Amino acid sequence: MYTNKQTRYLRSLAHALEPVIRIGQRGVTPALGDELEHALLAHELLKVKIEAGDRAVRDAMIERLCESSGAHLVQRIGNVAVMYRRNEQKPKIQLP
Repeated sequence: MYTNKQTRYLRSLAHALEPVIRIGQRGVTPALGDELEHALLAHELLKVKIEAGDRAVRDAMIERLCESSGAHLVQRIGNVAVMYRRNEQKPKIQLP
């Protein structure tokens, strides 16, 4: 979907960001989906921190969030995933 150059650019932008969404014991809920939708519209690029002990559970949550929101997984390091979805009405990030 995105070129390596664009993905590297998004990763560089995300480096200084703090997690906007935090997922705790309740996991992925409808309320979390709504919050993610609002955050993606406002920021386009964001970090999601997942507090789950098992790596497979974290990966499943990230995959589920990306599928439900239409976001692209830019990077995943440990408990933090970086997601990007372009805002078609008011784009904030110009990809190279």
